[in-house]
Amino acid sequence: MLTSNGYVLDESETRLGPLDPVPASERFDRDALWTRLRRDGYLYLKGQLDPAQLLEFRRYYFESLGGANVYAAGTDPLLGLAAAGDVDRAAMRRSLFDIIVPGPEYESLCTMPAIADWFAWLLDDDVHLHRRKIIRHTKPGEAGIGTATQAHYDLVYLREGSDRVLSMWIPVGDCPRERGGLAYLEGSHHWVMAGERAGTLKLPAASITADLPGLASQHDARWLLADYEAGDVVVHSAHIVHAALDNTDVGGIMRLSTDIRYQRAGEPIDWRWQEHWSDDDGL
Repeated sequence: MLTSNGYVLDESETRLGPLDPVPASERFDRDALWTRLRRDGYLYLKGQLDPAQLLEFRRYYFESLGGANVYAAGTDPLLGLAAAGDVDRAAMRRSLFDIIVPGPEYESLCTMPAIADWFAWLLDDDVHLHRRKIIRHTKPGEAGIGTATQAHYDLVYLREGSDRVLSMWIPVGDCPRERGGLAYLEGSHHWVMAGERAGTLKLPAASITADLPGLASQHDARWLLADYEAGDVVVHSAHIVHAALDNTDVGGIMRLSTDIRYQRAGEPIDWRWQEHWSDDDGL
């Protein structure tokens, strides 16, 4: 059973559909990719990154949280098997925000050639990576408000810069649907852009809603899902509505993912996103 924030997404209903991967014939065709991005609001690039590099970082990430009771003691941190009992939240925050987020390992992941050079090629320009990069793990059983990311579009958080920022969501390790990957609301970037231009969107300052089935019904659209594998990424516009599923993995495996943002270096840059991510940065 798939859920998000505790709401059930019935896989037998037509409100769910598959995320459409970019075909091999278009992978190196910049014009075709832009046509697809404008039409769909996202590019699902299977095998874009080296799985070995991602898995090396996955091990490093969970090893760095070893003193916080995040992963099960005596197991390979690469597996990401959730520990029983309570997490030491203070220790986890220290490791995450003082070591992992500002560290060279995370920076190297986010600037590897298959990412930085690819964005420079797609945008046909010098590019800028926002320093505020977000990395999250979710444990099975963590559900409800405040766990899985609610439905939103990124421009809501990026008002001080260009609206042509592109986000890349990277699952760090395999992320089948039950492990809680991202879902995209089909065609939503079109009505979001129209509403932004007209100034008619009456939305909260942050997330739109936790009720994914209700939002799909309201817009007569489907949530698009995928069984992500290590090396897959999704690049999406700042206007497409997306959300995270709950992690319901019966084997106890945690989801680890990061989302980063690139743009043309010559366009306005949101100054608030030029410091390392922290849990009290107000964004």
